[in-house]
Amino acid sequence: MYKIMEYKPLLDSSNMMMTDWGNIATDLVEHYDQFDGFVVLHGTDTMAYTASALSFMCENLGKTIILTGSQIPIFEVRSDGRDNFLSSLIMAGLYNIPEVLVCFDNKILRGNRTIKNDAGSFSAFISPNLPPIATLEIRIHVDWSAVFRATGTEKFRVHTNMCQNVGLLRMFPGITTQTVRAFLQPPMQGVVLQTYGAGNAPDNRPDLLNVLKEASNIGVVIINITQCTKGCVMTSYATGKALEDAGVICGGDMTPEAALTKLSYVLSKETWTLDKKRKFMKRNLRGEMTVVAKENITILDFELIESVARALSVSSTEEIKKLRDALYPSLMCAAAQTGDNQALEKLRTLGGNLSSHNHDGRTALHVACREGHVTTVQYLLHQGASVHLKDSNGITPLQDAVMGKHHSIIRLLVKTGALLTIKPIVLAMELCCAAATEEIETLQAYRAAGANMNECDYDKRTPLHVAVDTGSKRSVHFLLDSGVSWMFEDMFGNTALDCARKRNATEIIEMIEQKERQLAANGENGT
Repeated sequence: MYKIMEYKPLLDSSNMMMTDWGNIATDLVEHYDQFDGFVVLHGTDTMAYTASALSFMCENLGKTIILTGSQIPIFEVRSDGRDNFLSSLIMAGLYNIPEVLVCFDNKILRGNRTIKNDAGSFSAFISPNLPPIATLEIRIHVDWSAVFRATGTEKFRVHTNMCQNVGLLRMFPGITTQTVRAFLQPPMQGVVLQTYGAGNAPDNRPDLLNVLKEASNIGVVIINITQCTKGCVMTSYATGKALEDAGVICGGDMTPEAALTKLSYVLSKETWTLDKKRKFMKRNLRGEMTVVAKENITILDFELIESVARALSVSSTEEIKKLRDALYPSLMCAAAQTGDNQALEKLRTLGGNLSSHNHDGRTALHVACREGHVTTVQYLLHQGASVHLKDSNGITPLQDAVMGKHHSIIRLLVKTGALLTIKPIVLAMELCCAAATEEIETLQAYRAAGANMNECDYDKRTPLHVAVDTGSKRSVHFLLDSGVSWMFEDMFGNTALDCARKRNATEIIEMIEQKERQLAANGENGT
């Protein structure tokens, strides 16, 4: 079954407008559920622009859309139109390549990678930075690994409200500041700047760079792409770095058509902030670029899941779910490490289990407690994160908080019901070590966590015994104030007071005896 739709009046492609792209997109979405694929007959002059625009306008595309045309009109005897049209019908009807494509001269090219390269040849279109997705010879060969697939479970939709305040500006030797300033004036919102070679512009023209920087500062998004047919923009040269410093975004290896239509698409997203728009201009949204500008990746960059899925040729919902289950715990721990509550909330709303653990058995709560992020710990506890889970080494979030000496988190965990599960002998060793080295913060942390400060080591020595024997007066003072007993005997029958007398530690003896007198005055003893 097929259906033919004809636009009235028919347009020469040179007369195409952005509204015409919207009309095509609207017809695609209206008939999307009725057909397996779509072929759009289009004039060659602006076919690359339309193909690029449709690739961005068609969100969550799951079917094949092919644009084709001819160099010689189809009613002429030598026309290439018949072969292009038949090839397009075969590919759209029999092969599910969920992209917007261009079919020309027995090649299937990704639409947003395509440019018209020759006005007088049947091989009018090329894809300079990406090999053909498919070639039609005696046999049809499809490079399935190169196919760009939309991931997720959202339905197909089109975005037709493209921003029209965009333009292309080509650098040339001697270009004046007045020309550039006039081009960047309102209502211009976005500009594709075509520069020399690998993205270079004169760095000895501060007047020109200042104009670009001023425009960027007031919200004009400027994308740097090369004037060359093949290659990409890099900032390794000083002249390219000067543009980056002026706020110009690296456009990688995007074609002029792709860069312009992508800019129009991104700027039309009214709910996005300017920072988000700049960020998305650096990203590979529809396979339009291979060289992505450097950016600081955050945990909120959830396209990571989709990128990994594509790299592993994972496409089914079940496989992607398993991939998410494998990656989410590590992403949650990474978010907790930086105290990124926003990322944790995003992961949770996407179905992440905040109590799930990574390969070391550590949860986001473990990490947040160790790093000392109080608000993150509060968020995780309010979302039901368990305080009782142990990692592969048997460590609980409370122990992490103790090791990090984060007292406010310790109190919060204890209030929530957390208990120290560390073995008594191990606890004794930790306390004795801290007492010997006068690590008062560590002793305070253990006390806040509910540790028994009288815990004995292998020789039945308490932390107070060790503090006395090492002459650690600060530790002795802290332990006595914490209510420890000086009457416990070690395996040799010595109390802490006995040890102090044997060592003639007069200050420590006085401290213990003073504590003893205080307790006696209150009617208590030291046992």
